[in-house]
Amino acid sequence: MSSITVCRKGEVRGSIWSDRFLKSAIVQGSIVTGLALTFVLGQMLYSSALNIIQFLSLSFEGPAKWLFLGYMLYIILAVAIATTALFYNHFEVNLDKTISGYRSLFAWVHLIGMNVGGACVTITMIFAGLVGSGVFATISSGGNAAQLTPNIEAMTQFILPIAAFVAVLVTGTIAGGIVFITNYLGENSPRDRINTKRREY
Repeated sequence: MSSITVCRKGEVRGSIWSDRFLKSAIVQGSIVTGLALTFVLGQMLYSSALNIIQFLSLSFEGPAKWLFLGYMLYIILAVAIATTALFYNHFEVNLDKTISGYRSLFAWVHLIGMNVGGACVTITMIFAGLVGSGVFATISSGGNAAQLTPNIEAMTQFILPIAAFVAVLVTGTIAGGIVFITNYLGENSPRDRINTKRREY
Protein backbone atom coordinates (compact mmCIF):
# COMPACT_ATOMS: atom_id res chain seq x y z
CA MET A 1 0.00 0.00 0.00
CA SER A 2 1.61 3.20 -1.15
CA SER A 3 1.55 6.38 0.92
CA ILE A 4 0.91 8.47 -2.20
CA THR A 5 -1.72 8.45 -4.90
CA VAL A 6 -2.15 10.27 -8.20
CA CYS A 7 -5.09 12.69 -8.11
CA ARG A 8 -4.83 13.79 -11.73
CA LYS A 9 -2.15 14.19 -14.33
CA GLY A 10 0.80 16.01 -12.82
CA GLU A 11 -0.71 16.09 -9.31
CA VAL A 12 0.32 13.71 -6.55
CA ARG A 13 -1.22 13.55 -3.10
CA GLY A 14 0.42 11.73 -0.23
CA SER A 15 -0.31 10.78 3.34
CA ILE A 16 1.54 13.10 5.69
CA TRP A 17 0.81 11.12 8.83
CA SER A 18 1.64 7.81 7.20
CA ASP A 19 5.07 9.19 6.25
CA ARG A 20 5.64 10.44 9.80
CA PHE A 21 4.82 7.09 11.35
CA LEU A 22 6.90 5.21 8.77
CA LYS A 23 9.91 7.41 9.46
CA SER A 24 9.51 6.93 13.22
CA ALA A 25 9.21 3.16 12.68
CA ILE A 26 12.50 3.22 10.78
CA VAL A 27 14.12 5.12 13.67
CA GLN A 28 12.76 2.65 16.24
CA GLY A 29 13.90 -0.28 14.11
CA SER A 30 17.37 1.24 13.98
CA ILE A 31 17.42 1.51 17.78
CA VAL A 32 16.38 -2.15 18.09
CA THR A 33 19.24 -3.11 15.77
CA GLY A 34 21.61 -0.91 17.79
CA LEU A 35 20.60 -2.67 21.00
CA ALA A 36 21.29 -6.05 19.42
CA LEU A 37 24.73 -4.87 18.29
CA THR A 38 25.37 -3.51 21.79
CA PHE A 39 24.64 -6.93 23.30
CA VAL A 40 27.00 -8.60 20.83
CA LEU A 41 29.70 -5.97 21.39
CA GLY A 42 29.31 -6.34 25.15
CA GLN A 43 29.84 -10.07 24.84
CA MET A 44 33.00 -9.49 22.81
CA LEU A 45 34.44 -6.92 25.21
CA TYR A 46 33.49 -8.71 28.42
CA SER A 47 33.73 -12.32 27.29
CA SER A 48 35.76 -13.23 30.38
CA ALA A 49 33.15 -11.81 32.74
CA LEU A 50 29.90 -12.52 30.94
CA ASN A 51 28.60 -15.36 28.81
CA ILE A 52 25.54 -14.19 26.90
CA ILE A 53 24.37 -17.78 26.36
CA GLN A 54 24.53 -18.43 30.08
CA PHE A 55 22.65 -15.22 30.75
CA LEU A 56 19.91 -16.05 28.24
CA SER A 57 19.43 -19.40 29.95
CA LEU A 58 18.45 -17.40 33.03
CA SER A 59 16.16 -15.05 31.10
CA PHE A 60 12.97 -16.45 32.57
CA GLU A 61 14.31 -16.77 36.06
CA GLY A 62 14.09 -13.77 38.34
CA PRO A 63 14.83 -10.19 37.23
CA ALA A 64 16.70 -11.31 34.09
CA LYS A 65 13.42 -11.87 32.27
CA TRP A 66 12.76 -8.11 32.21
CA LEU A 67 15.65 -7.62 29.79
CA PHE A 68 14.30 -10.26 27.42
CA LEU A 69 10.70 -9.02 27.67
CA GLY A 70 11.77 -5.40 27.20
CA TYR A 71 13.67 -6.22 24.03
CA MET A 72 10.84 -8.34 22.60
CA LEU A 73 8.32 -5.58 23.35
CA TYR A 74 10.58 -3.07 21.61
CA ILE A 75 10.48 -5.18 18.45
CA ILE A 76 6.68 -5.39 18.71
CA LEU A 77 6.52 -1.62 19.21
CA ALA A 78 8.49 -0.94 16.01
CA VAL A 79 6.18 -3.25 14.03
CA ALA A 80 3.09 -1.65 15.60
CA ILE A 81 4.23 1.85 14.60
CA ALA A 82 4.82 0.70 11.01
CA THR A 83 1.39 -0.96 10.95
CA THR A 84 -0.22 2.24 12.27
CA ALA A 85 1.18 4.07 9.24
CA LEU A 86 -0.97 1.85 7.03
CA PHE A 87 -4.13 3.00 8.82
CA TYR A 88 -3.26 6.66 8.33
CA ASN A 89 -2.47 5.95 4.69
CA HIS A 90 -5.87 4.30 4.27
CA PHE A 91 -7.69 7.31 5.71
CA GLU A 92 -5.78 10.04 3.88
CA VAL A 93 -5.21 8.32 0.55
CA ASN A 94 -7.80 5.60 -0.01
CA LEU A 95 -10.73 7.30 1.75
CA ASP A 96 -9.65 10.87 0.89
CA LYS A 97 -10.17 12.04 4.47
CA THR A 98 -7.56 14.55 5.54
CA ILE A 99 -6.63 14.63 9.22
CA SER A 100 -6.95 18.24 10.33
CA GLY A 101 -8.24 20.35 13.20
CA TYR A 102 -8.48 18.60 16.54
CA ARG A 103 -7.76 15.27 14.84
CA SER A 104 -4.32 16.58 13.88
CA LEU A 105 -3.64 17.42 17.52
CA PHE A 106 -4.68 13.92 18.60
CA ALA A 107 -2.53 12.44 15.84
CA TRP A 108 0.50 14.29 17.25
CA VAL A 109 -0.31 12.88 20.69
CA HIS A 110 -0.56 9.45 19.10
CA LEU A 111 2.81 9.79 17.37
CA ILE A 112 4.62 11.12 20.44
CA GLY A 113 2.90 8.75 22.85
CA MET A 114 3.83 5.62 20.90
CA ASN A 115 7.40 6.67 20.13
CA VAL A 116 8.41 8.35 23.37
CA GLY A 117 6.25 6.43 25.85
CA GLY A 118 6.69 3.04 24.19
CA ALA A 119 10.43 3.36 23.66
CA CYS A 120 11.06 4.60 27.20
CA VAL A 121 9.01 1.76 28.71
CA THR A 122 10.94 -0.94 26.86
CA ILE A 123 14.37 0.61 27.41
CA THR A 124 13.64 1.07 31.12
CA MET A 125 12.58 -2.58 31.32
CA ILE A 126 15.83 -3.63 29.65
CA PHE A 127 17.92 -1.54 32.05
CA ALA A 128 15.91 -2.84 35.01
CA GLY A 129 16.70 -6.39 33.90
CA LEU A 130 20.41 -5.60 33.70
CA VAL A 131 20.44 -4.00 37.14
CA GLY A 132 18.13 -6.48 38.84
CA SER A 133 19.91 -9.55 37.50
CA GLY A 134 23.28 -8.26 38.68
CA VAL A 135 24.79 -8.08 35.18
CA PHE A 136 25.32 -4.32 35.37
CA ALA A 137 27.15 -4.61 38.70
CA THR A 138 29.20 -7.56 37.42
CA ILE A 139 30.41 -5.71 34.35
CA SER A 140 31.13 -2.46 36.22
CA SER A 141 33.08 -4.28 38.94
CA GLY A 142 34.89 -6.65 36.58
CA GLY A 143 33.42 -9.75 38.22
CA ASN A 144 32.40 -13.05 36.69
CA ALA A 145 28.96 -14.02 35.42
CA ALA A 146 29.08 -17.17 37.50
CA GLN A 147 28.90 -14.93 40.55
CA LEU A 148 25.76 -13.07 39.48
CA THR A 149 23.79 -11.86 42.47
CA PRO A 150 20.22 -10.72 41.73
CA ASN A 151 19.35 -7.38 43.22
CA ILE A 152 15.56 -7.41 43.35
CA GLU A 153 15.42 -4.47 45.76
CA ALA A 154 17.08 -2.23 43.16
CA MET A 155 14.24 -2.88 40.73
CA THR A 156 11.74 -1.03 42.90
CA GLN A 157 13.23 2.26 41.72
CA PHE A 158 12.03 1.47 38.19
CA ILE A 159 8.36 1.05 39.13
CA LEU A 160 7.39 4.72 38.96
CA PRO A 161 9.30 5.52 35.72
CA ILE A 162 7.79 2.51 33.97
CA ALA A 163 4.31 3.42 35.18
CA ALA A 164 4.74 7.02 33.99
CA PHE A 165 5.94 5.96 30.54
CA VAL A 166 3.11 3.44 30.27
CA ALA A 167 0.68 6.28 30.99
CA VAL A 168 2.23 8.27 28.12
CA LEU A 169 1.95 5.24 25.82
CA VAL A 170 -1.68 4.57 26.77
CA THR A 171 -2.57 8.24 26.29
CA GLY A 172 -1.08 8.17 22.81
CA THR A 173 -2.89 4.96 21.93
CA ILE A 174 -6.23 6.35 23.11
CA ALA A 175 -5.63 9.54 21.12
CA GLY A 176 -4.91 7.43 18.04
CA GLY A 177 -8.13 5.49 18.56
CA ILE A 178 -10.08 8.75 18.70
CA VAL A 179 -8.49 9.83 15.42
CA PHE A 180 -9.35 6.53 13.73
CA ILE A 181 -12.96 6.43 14.93
CA THR A 182 -13.84 10.08 14.31
CA ASN A 183 -12.09 10.14 10.95
CA TYR A 184 -13.73 6.93 9.77
CA LEU A 185 -17.23 7.91 10.88
CA GLY A 186 -16.92 11.58 9.91
CA GLU A 187 -17.85 12.96 6.51
CA ASN A 188 -15.33 14.12 3.96
CA SER A 189 -14.53 17.83 4.05
CA PRO A 190 -15.40 19.95 0.97
CA ARG A 191 -11.74 19.91 -0.05
CA ASP A 192 -11.66 16.12 0.22
CA ARG A 193 -14.78 15.83 -1.95
CA ILE A 194 -13.16 18.04 -4.57
CA ASN A 195 -10.05 15.86 -4.57
CA THR A 196 -12.21 12.76 -4.92
CA LYS A 197 -13.92 14.20 -7.99
CA ARG A 198 -10.56 15.11 -9.49
CA ARG A 199 -9.39 11.50 -9.13
CA GLU A 200 -12.38 10.35 -11.17
CA TYR A 201 -11.17 12.27 -14.20
